[in-house]
Amino acid sequence: MAMMAFLMALLSAFLTSACSQTMPVDCSDIYNSTQTVSGIYRIYPAGDFPVLVYCQMISYGNDDDNGGWTVIQRRMDGSVNFYLPWNQYKRGFGNVEGEYWLGLENMYELTHNRNYMLRVDLEDFDGNTVFALYSSFSVGPEADGYNLHVSGFTDGGAGDSLSGHNGFKFSTFDMDQDANVNNCAKMFLGGFWYASCHHTNPNGLYLWGEDATHFAIGTVWSSWKGYAVGMKSISMKIKHLS
Repeated sequence: MAMMAFLMALLSAFLTSACSQTMPVDCSDIYNSTQTVSGIYRIYPAGDFPVLVYCQMISYGNDDDNGGWTVIQRRMDGSVNFYLPWNQYKRGFGNVEGEYWLGLENMYELTHNRNYMLRVDLEDFDGNTVFALYSSFSVGPEADGYNLHVSGFTDGGAGDSLSGHNGFKFSTFDMDQDANVNNCAKMFLGGFWYASCHHTNPNGLYLWGEDATHFAIGTVWSSWKGYAVGMKSISMKIKHLS
């Protein structure tokens, strides 16, 4: 009986190990398994259900030695409507090959058991590129409004437009959880961790450059280009810290 119990324990450990190798939690796991080409992969944030994600496998050199970035948000051409209700932001939407939002529940599942850093990459319509790096990023559970935790800013030319959103709950036009008496998501045509209301609006209306017709409704990063200039591209990506 003792030998049988030992063999069963050994088999269980082997199966657990095999599953952990074939079910990566994030792009860092995929990168560490020698898959080092950027592209679309399956990850398992909750451990049992596959989620398609874009993995940025390149190294940025000055902030991390390895690749393995999990892209959680990307805007690049205005092809996807981001003015969507709560359930869409909760579960994720868009085209993983282009513009998409990974989903608040997936972000929570990724970040509540592991430590992550966040990188935000920005490009304007003149081809200028900058970034902002945060050494700590996580999203709380739905019971806490998927509140944002972000800190440890390092400037890559973009300035810091995200720290002012730290601690706030996520809001959409049908789920108002911001600190304003009005609904920030309705006012600025997006979904985000609005305070009262925002310093950045990456999920706002996709504007082709500068447009001050309606204040701050675009994909703006105010510390770089102010509130009237929409980004040509903006992406948010996270990486597991060992």
